[in-house]
Amino acid sequence: MIDVEDLVALVHNYNPRSNADLIRAAYAYGLRVHDGQMRHSGEPYFTHPVAVAAILTEQRLDDATIITALLHDTIEDTKATYTDVAAQFGDEVAELVDGVTKLTNLQLSSTQSKQAENFRKLFMAMSKDLRVILVKLADRLHNMRTIKSMRPEKQAQKARETMEIFAPLAGRMGMQWMREELEDLAFRVINPDARNSIIRRFITLQREAGDVVYKITADIRTELDRADIDADVYGRAKKPYSVWRKMQEKDLSFSRLSDIYGFRIITRSEADCYRVLGVIHQRWRAVPGRFKDYISQPKNNGYRSIHTTVSGRDGKRVEVQIRTRQMHEVAEAGVAAHWSYREGVRANNPFAVDPAKWVAKLTENMEEDDHDTFLENVKLEMYTDQVFCFTPKGDVVQLPRGATPLDYAYSIHTRIGNSTVSAKIDGIRVPLWTRLKNGQSVEIITAEGQRPQSSWIEIVTTGRAKAAIRRSLREEDKGRFVKLGRELARAAFDNVGRKATDKALRTAARMLALTDETDLLARIGSAELTARRVLETLYPELVQASGDTVDARRPVIGLGDDQIFQRAGCCQPVPGERIVGISYRGQGVVVHAIDCPALAEMEDQPERWVDLNWQSGRHAAVNTVSLDLTISNDAGVLGRICTLIGQQKANISDLQFVDRKPDFYRLLIDVDLRDVEHLHMIMTALEAETDVAEVGRHRDTRRKP
Repeated sequence: MIDVEDLVALVHNYNPRSNADLIRAAYAYGLRVHDGQMRHSGEPYFTHPVAVAAILTEQRLDDATIITALLHDTIEDTKATYTDVAAQFGDEVAELVDGVTKLTNLQLSSTQSKQAENFRKLFMAMSKDLRVILVKLADRLHNMRTIKSMRPEKQAQKARETMEIFAPLAGRMGMQWMREELEDLAFRVINPDARNSIIRRFITLQREAGDVVYKITADIRTELDRADIDADVYGRAKKPYSVWRKMQEKDLSFSRLSDIYGFRIITRSEADCYRVLGVIHQRWRAVPGRFKDYISQPKNNGYRSIHTTVSGRDGKRVEVQIRTRQMHEVAEAGVAAHWSYREGVRANNPFAVDPAKWVAKLTENMEEDDHDTFLENVKLEMYTDQVFCFTPKGDVVQLPRGATPLDYAYSIHTRIGNSTVSAKIDGIRVPLWTRLKNGQSVEIITAEGQRPQSSWIEIVTTGRAKAAIRRSLREEDKGRFVKLGRELARAAFDNVGRKATDKALRTAARMLALTDETDLLARIGSAELTARRVLETLYPELVQASGDTVDARRPVIGLGDDQIFQRAGCCQPVPGERIVGISYRGQGVVVHAIDCPALAEMEDQPERWVDLNWQSGRHAAVNTVSLDLTISNDAGVLGRICTLIGQQKANISDLQFVDRKPDFYRLLIDVDLRDVEHLHMIMTALEAETDVAEVGRHRDTRRKP
């Protein structure tokens, strides 16, 4: 375990003005409250907080962060309280320790719904003070370095969590060295055989070709000396996990993988970075498509560097990164560079990113939507690389890799995204699903009256675009759903002899914890809520009384004892719809929907009209309705449609193809169902099916009763 004076010296090396006495007091306090506690390895537990503090000194962090590292487990694992820590070390440290404690208790790899909730808490902690995450990452790094003392199942769980959450988070914060080490430590647990295989092949390669890194480093230094450029050159073989990932992504064997060495050239000025680039490209051949200039187009975590890949000695591909010393400090520390100290004062690095702005950018437009959407947005922000595109005016737009022109449009403004009709890339019109590449110029063509399509959800990549499209679709659907919901509510209320007044609907909305009557009607119309459920809330005794099954032979009220009836084939009315009867000599009464066009022919014969209502209660599924469907012509689609209707407890009594095209079929399906709510459930389920282009109710005015 590092001695307290050694830790004080580590801090003093970069911050001579540090409060050594307070660090000593925190060390003594932590040692005392953790006394008697042991790690799985058998070491005293306090060795862990001290190691975490030492890791943070490598990033030259402030006293409060170092002290937090020493105390980060005290509130959780000892008798120490928040009040105790605040009294002895101040509110700032107490807040940080409390924040780390809360993060430790988050199960980020738990079930999806719980994971979404905990990710929100993680980002809330980040937005308050990013140093909480820095301590937590250092805590996880030391735990991974000493993971062998844990039980095998615990090792596997921690390694997966590290690979899926903490390593990408470190990378997103710009702490690439920590990301690589966390990934490699997790890789050692998750797939030790693969890691050992790569290490053995590195050893074999070195034995056969000699020290390639030393040779290429010497070659680069020689070229820089000839050009009279003062710079430092560092080279290394890439980490085993990085090599393994490239083998998996490119589906290559190790022997065919050439880009396994990386070199950094640290210059004295930005101008020297571009001079070095010229020297490298003059001496070695550049690999097409592998050049990135993050100096002119920095990443949003502050990262700046020039990346190029060249065919080096013996044709081996090597990646070269070129940057200044200040850029290198940010590349190593990432967002943490904001707190770095040098000679007792906070380092004034012009490339360090303000953490508050960085977190705001990271979480921008992450709406509190459903769990799947929120997690999707978080992981897109954390795990994706970037592409840089240009507006027609030359401004730069930064997007995740895989983004499309629609993502670009929504990144400019939601209004532009919603009204997009087409796009041009480098002056050529392209489909909206085209994947953007670095350096392309994008022009969006809009049209007034254009609205987002539901298929756009599958095209876009960014969380901002997905949220905007979903919001627009919800708003567009809401008006239709409210109208339909009002009609369903009216029919349901009529069945029990009540009126669906605004006051009644407002009361039901309040009792069901909904916003207002509009929200209530929209939910009824979208099949999220049944009109029967609303009635049960307001009039439970009436619903219970009307809950008996209706006699299918006599489902309407208003007929004489000797009158027979039948449903009109033209409009196919179903229980829940407003109806009227028309008497026919020798045929009894034919029941029409009140809006049936055929009734226009009877306006001058009022003596034939019969006032009718449906019986209250549960109707049998014997009312046939014709549905008009347009579906994609693909294997298995019709089978899925029939299965979907069956899942809604409805029977298909007839099916007829109306039109056959190479890509789509149009067909009429006769479905036997109970009432208008049952009909709406079936149509909603069909509308949600990807392969259904259109669905509607088919009414044939030529059909007679």
